[in-house]
Amino acid sequence: MRIIKIILNGLFVIALSSGLAWSQKVTKTGTTAGKFLSIGIGPRAIAMGGAFTSIADDASAMYWNPAGIDLLRQNQIIFVQSNWFVDIKLNYVGAVFKAGLLGTVGVNLTALTMGDMEVTTPNYPEGTGDYFSAGMYAFGFSVARHLTQKFVIGANFKYVREDISNSSAQGIAVDIGTIFVTPFYGIRLATSISNFGTKMQMQGDDLLFQHDPNPNIHGDNANLNAYYETERYEMPLRLQLGLSRDFRFLKGQRLTLAVEAAHPNDNSEYMNVGGELGLFHERVFLRGGFKSLFMKDREEGLTLGVGYHTPHFGNFSLSVDYSFQDFVHLGDVHTFGFILSF
Repeated sequence: MRIIKIILNGLFVIALSSGLAWSQKVTKTGTTAGKFLSIGIGPRAIAMGGAFTSIADDASAMYWNPAGIDLLRQNQIIFVQSNWFVDIKLNYVGAVFKAGLLGTVGVNLTALTMGDMEVTTPNYPEGTGDYFSAGMYAFGFSVARHLTQKFVIGANFKYVREDISNSSAQGIAVDIGTIFVTPFYGIRLATSISNFGTKMQMQGDDLLFQHDPNPNIHGDNANLNAYYETERYEMPLRLQLGLSRDFRFLKGQRLTLAVEAAHPNDNSEYMNVGGELGLFHERVFLRGGFKSLFMKDREEGLTLGVGYHTPHFGNFSLSVDYSFQDFVHLGDVHTFGFILSF
């Protein structure tokens, strides 16, 4: 218990120092790099309104709360695809393995990609005939372990990269999470800190230009190579606190309710709420939730989803899930995914 108190106090200090830093400056949407890191992963969690930090008991926990991977009873492989706006796709693939005394480890890859775009200039507003591409990527390694029967801690270390044409920005970050099963009616309490890392700065050949250091002097070299220096931006740091509880009301039926509060560094505080109904001995699932309650200028809202878990074939089983997200101005987003357990 002494170790648990030390860890919780450490997380509180980090949260407090981050909160003090945010209170001393103006922060708002559009002031962070790597914003794709804020897009939820996994149709199950998305369908529950993103209130998943205290549940986090499948491979998508590497995103929501890395402590949760040590709750898995089997190894898992996860694949998720979200059909985002204007032909943007978000793909996530990961694998989690039981590692004995070490606990549980996992690896994951997030890739936000889009089609090639034509280069336009003031002289050629309809396009020059040249094309460029852009993408955002995160490569992660997770580890989690129970410190007691009721308390688990985990971390996800990741390398983050954004590319556009011939320029890129990169950084490293860590997600840290805990889950505690309280003695009060089995309520789960979870905390997480996401994207705590370095600042990112765009660099590359697209920032190269010709510069004359002395425009009033004739006869010198007026075509020196120089680079624009861009601003350095923080990643979308987010603090979360979640509560959830299971209700068993009929044989083979389960209802899980969850609520979560979040404090991001690039927007106002908000809450997520969600629920999952497991039917027919955990074979069919109905899910629903609501995201970003109380957020200023909220864009996200209602979430819905369904899932099916196949019977075991030897040591193998498959979960297939779908989620629907309603956005106020941008339309709907559909996410598909599966998890193979073995």
